[in-house]
Amino acid sequence: MAPKAETPSAEHRRLRGQLRRARDAAKLTQKDVAEALEWSTSKLIRIENGSVGISITDLKALLLHYGITDPGEVDRFVEMARASKKSAWWQEYRSQIGQAFLSFIGLEASAVRVRQYQNLLVPGLLQTESYIGKLAAIGARDEEHARLITEVRVRRQDLINAVGGAEAFFIMDESVLYRRIGDDAVMREQLLRIKDRAEQSNISVQIVPFNAGVHRGMKSSFEIMEISEQPDDYALLLETVYKDQLIPDPNDETREFVQIFFELEKIALPASATPRLIDKRLEEMDNER
Repeated sequence: MAPKAETPSAEHRRLRGQLRRARDAAKLTQKDVAEALEWSTSKLIRIENGSVGISITDLKALLLHYGITDPGEVDRFVEMARASKKSAWWQEYRSQIGQAFLSFIGLEASAVRVRQYQNLLVPGLLQTESYIGKLAAIGARDEEHARLITEVRVRRQDLINAVGGAEAFFIMDESVLYRRIGDDAVMREQLLRIKDRAEQSNISVQIVPFNAGVHRGMKSSFEIMEISEQPDDYALLLETVYKDQLIPDPNDETREFVQIFFELEKIALPASATPRLIDKRLEEMDNER
């Protein structure tokens, strides 16, 4: 796969990860550092967990305290901090679209690999504009808001559509092929889109058949974003009835869902069977007329 352009979200994630490792290497606690620099401990916690950015002045103070004084190394950290503050396309929508969803898009756009399981709907990265529009209308404030939601969701698909796009592994329940979103024309276009995307070299699409039985994917749809080639560099989006939950950093839960995805790959039909299933469903739709 071609090298992926870095996003502000990826640079921010890398910066705070390296700052945590620098503190650990100096054998300092967050409280030690905060007291030495006359900061509140909560300020350093927010910097390290990514809930706030860091100024260049504060960054240089941290590096000096950690014993990082080599000019080239300091410049590398400063460049990461500056890159993390650059604007990205999704920030154009920050006044109209919720910050939680924009944070998710920032992480997703940074991913070298995504794994998504859907038990109710076509995975978002595979949805057609018409399919997205029908879903956007459900929770939108008005028609303009629905249009903006649709526009953002279409633009995020550049992640896998561009030349050298991220690797993507999709698994969906067979019921998704039968759940009618919109009219026949919307569903036909959507099914053909799935079939078309499944032929891309960077994309795998598998279907969990009705007869697969009970499995751990039945409780929730989810998306795993692999942010880099470093081991265990995962972020996770869990879709729940009340609201989606974004887990931006690797932990026991992200690792558990990686394992669940691998289990689903084993019980799903092989990717080579997907075109046949799509054709079968399209034929059924013709016969239903």
